[in-house]
Amino acid sequence: MASFLENITGLNRRYLSKGIVFAADAAISLMSSVAVVLILNEMARSRFDSRLLLTYILCALLYSIISFTLTKTYRIIIRHLSIKDITRFFIATVLKFGFMMLTLMPLHPKSRTLLIILVIDFFLTFFMLIGVRIMMILVYGLVTDKSKDQERQQRIMVYGTSDKSVSVIGRLKQSPHYNIIGFIVQSETNLDYTIDRLRIFSFKDIEEFAKIAEENSLDGILFSKDTDAQKEADGLINYCSEHGIKTLIIPSVEEVAEGQSIMKPREVKVEDLLGRKEIKISMDAICDYFSGKVVLVTGAAGSIGSELCRQLARFGIKKLVLFDNAETPMHNLRLELEDRFKDLSFVPVIGDVRQKERLDFAFRTHHPQVVFHAAAYKHVPLMEENPCEAVLVNVVGTRNVADKCIEYDVERMVMISTDKAVNPTNVMGCTKRLAEIYVQSLGLAIERGEILGKTRFVTTRFGNVLGSNGSVIPRFREQIEKGGPLTVTDPRITRFFMTIPEACRLVMEAATMSTGNEIFVFDMGESVKIDTLARRMITLAGYKPDEDIKIVYTGLRPGEKLYEEVLATGENTLPAFHERIRIAKVRDYAYNEVLKATDNLEKLSRSVRIMDTVKLMKQIVPEYKSENSRFKELDA
Repeated sequence: MASFLENITGLNRRYLSKGIVFAADAAISLMSSVAVVLILNEMARSRFDSRLLLTYILCALLYSIISFTLTKTYRIIIRHLSIKDITRFFIATVLKFGFMMLTLMPLHPKSRTLLIILVIDFFLTFFMLIGVRIMMILVYGLVTDKSKDQERQQRIMVYGTSDKSVSVIGRLKQSPHYNIIGFIVQSETNLDYTIDRLRIFSFKDIEEFAKIAEENSLDGILFSKDTDAQKEADGLINYCSEHGIKTLIIPSVEEVAEGQSIMKPREVKVEDLLGRKEIKISMDAICDYFSGKVVLVTGAAGSIGSELCRQLARFGIKKLVLFDNAETPMHNLRLELEDRFKDLSFVPVIGDVRQKERLDFAFRTHHPQVVFHAAAYKHVPLMEENPCEAVLVNVVGTRNVADKCIEYDVERMVMISTDKAVNPTNVMGCTKRLAEIYVQSLGLAIERGEILGKTRFVTTRFGNVLGSNGSVIPRFREQIEKGGPLTVTDPRITRFFMTIPEACRLVMEAATMSTGNEIFVFDMGESVKIDTLARRMITLAGYKPDEDIKIVYTGLRPGEKLYEEVLATGENTLPAFHERIRIAKVRDYAYNEVLKATDNLEKLSRSVRIMDTVKLMKQIVPEYKSENSRFKELDA
């Protein structure tokens, strides 16, 4: 069937020879004459003379050849048949009719039957000649349309033969974009069998895969699972990226549910290759806890805050209060929530956590039962240059939110912290550690009866989140789109990464299961070398690192360190209710001392006394040692 289609579609690039057209027309004309004579001969009461029949047939053939030669109908291109061309066929048929009448009627001058035969022969010949051409045009159109669709379709092989891989076939069978030609698996032996009438191709190494790809004009590989893509990151995916073969993946159910994608293949992204084993959390317990509650999220329009809002929207909460000072991102989030969660009751509040009065309005008006505090300044180099603002937002802002939680009897406050708070080497990390200290000391003071209140405070620490605003991956994508170069601070620098959705799921798990006052740290998996990440992103984009797109090393930025702290180890954490969550071992601080230190920090920051502010931060957090920073002199 495939070879037949290829032969037919070849007509798209060449014409049928004039000889073939001439012979076909002569055959159609002759068959029309023979059919008329034989049918009427069977119907006649007295059979025609055999010599008359033979003479009639020979005349039909001869005069058809003469008529088509005179009118040159064989030069008419079938697919371009027009009214003018139909007129030429009419003339050719008239000529055949006239020649036959002039020849045969003198032989039988009184034969009325012969005249009827000639008239019927005329009409049948004409309509057969035109009818066959119209049929050919219709068939040609159907075949070439199908051929064009197949040409537009990408020839794809599905990686693996798991149930999920096989299910992809049924989903894409009617796709106008993809033509699934088989499965591809890595195997030491040749696999000579099929699934759903599709062949399974096997390869031992990249050289063998390259041969398979060339022989089958392969356009792409489709992965059904991100774990398969991760396994082939340095093998198939690397080869395909370098040789212009697309690498596609089926989005996860979570991506589709969260509105990030629809259930159709998309190109493999570097985030897919950095993933880890799927996180399993107790969704029923989370849903039961949040159902019917009023929830407030500070920093709601940010990367983490907005994802928290999306996930909370599915748990049947009574009302969602969005608190942020960024007008345009808040507007965009509002439009998204209105579109995706039509039954969600939510209130956008423009406000700043540094303003007690605005916070008080939000708490007094909506009385939240759970607060997620995600508002923060997070960019290390920027905060190293603006430490007083970092203190006012990250420390004083957190204190303001925590105090309002106490004042308005909030059940639980969940603070989003960072891995940079562990043995901080920069201003941003230290301000987040100071925020942790305030929240935890306040919770302990409530437990001891030193302060009246019922709020339980929970802190969650995790590392860099993939795709967050201003993070390295979106930055690299922008640089690749511009043709480079990609800027990496140091070829040795490494970082831990986690996707925004999985970070938010762990945050909600911690919020649900916490008994209060813990600092939870998340297992971030293996660290990733940023230089390797940059090179992989260049390759996935179809370019060659250092050739098509350069990588430039710019040096460590202020406050930046080569290696982030490992958050969860047996030495610095205790086990918790989830294998990916542990409890940090930290020393306790007396609330009165922390409150006094926070007040002093606020006064110094509002006065913009930069060195004094940082000096006090180092006194409160003695493990804070500056790296690659002007504040290093204060460590002495």
